[in-house]
Amino acid sequence: MASIQRFHVGPRLSETAVHNGTIYLAGQVPDDTTQDIRGQTAQVLAMVDRLLAEAGSDKSRILMTQIFLADINDIGVMNEVWDAWIPAGNTPPRATVQAAMANPGYRIEIVVTAAAA
Repeated sequence: MASIQRFHVGPRLSETAVHNGTIYLAGQVPDDTTQDIRGQTAQVLAMVDRLLAEAGSDKSRILMTQIFLADINDIGVMNEVWDAWIPAGNTPPRATVQAAMANPGYRIEIVVTAAAA
């Protein structure tokens, strides 16, 4: 039976789980909710970078991304930040939807599944 490795385990969730060469990240949200969508997106993508590195991978190995926006009208600015971050030729399948956020200060939440290196 393949083992499951977890990182940043808390009472409610783990930030990362790795199983059979696949890395699953919990929904990543910004720490600083006073920033606009550009700043919050950059924060969340930096968290994704850090968590993937801890699990031995990187953004070029993302298999699927789900993006939740508090306001779908933010998609243009969010896409500018995303496009500057994601490596050309390695854009993963992606879904972007508007959603009610758990914290009213959150403008974005991103869920990532990636392949281990």
